[in-house]
Amino acid sequence: MKIFRRSVTRRVLIAAAACSLLSMQAGAQAQWPTKPIRLVVPFAPGASNDTIARVLGAKLSVRLGQPVIIDNKGGSGGTIGTDFVAKSPADGYTLLFASISISTNAASGKKLPYDLMKDLEPISEVATSPFVVVVSNKVKATTLLELIDLARANPKSINYGTAGVGGINHLGTELFASAAKIKLTHVPYKGIGPTITDLLGGNLQMLLPTVVSVIQQIKSGTMRGLAVTSRQRSPLAPEIPTVSEAGVPGFELETWYGVLGPSNLPKYVVTRVSEELNAVLTLPDVQEKLLREGVKPQLSTPEEFRNLIQSDITRWTRLIKDEGIQIE
Repeated sequence: MKIFRRSVTRRVLIAAAACSLLSMQAGAQAQWPTKPIRLVVPFAPGASNDTIARVLGAKLSVRLGQPVIIDNKGGSGGTIGTDFVAKSPADGYTLLFASISISTNAASGKKLPYDLMKDLEPISEVATSPFVVVVSNKVKATTLLELIDLARANPKSINYGTAGVGGINHLGTELFASAAKIKLTHVPYKGIGPTITDLLGGNLQMLLPTVVSVIQQIKSGTMRGLAVTSRQRSPLAPEIPTVSEAGVPGFELETWYGVLGPSNLPKYVVTRVSEELNAVLTLPDVQEKLLREGVKPQLSTPEEFRNLIQSDITRWTRLIKDEGIQIE
């Protein structure tokens, strides 16, 4: 009888502890958030990440009832800010506004201070934006097929600039070159700005920047836009065909933006933030502001976003291996 009573008492205590834990979790869920949320942008102010984060952050503040503070922590291609969030407490008060660069960094083989798929929790993809193949006016190609023909006739004679080795401009251009069956010469810089300057001066022949970053130069005729990399044409430049339309069927590449947090975030935080971001993205004024930046709103679930990141890492890893790309 004593053994039986002890067994019953043990089960009662376990059940009571479980109920208490559930009650505490329910209370935390009902109260969160109770203080400002820091949204870390791992790049300097003024970049696309920063602009989009501020548009969404302002609306998210209203919906969550707490300020969403944009915190720019640039450096090392986004690694510094990303690592800061990965090592932050998993309480929902420090989040990361990331872009596709976190997947290229993970695939590049660089020694990173964090493990992307283990140390960070995907919450929601929020937007996509296409790149555009642009050439200097000194290049004798007015269409994408003419550029491809020129490159095939003179392998590695076309120099393209990027914001650095292993970044999305680098790997994205190599992905295009692989699809088009051409060989180009990579010239890395310490930012996309200097590459645009050198293209305008004729020191570079080709770039693969985002549409929004060079649309004014394309419109003014100081550089030539040959094709956008998205599945559909960009509303910023509807006269420019897609790469698929222009001669490389099936090619598609867009940068994406999304929100992540430290691993082991409470499920209610992940769900709440994802749902609120999706709601913000349906607001007409938010959609208008994003489209003005050449960005398309993208609703998603945490699982969809996780799958996107994983598939991207796989794609870039395979490209680097298959094309023998050197990442220094």
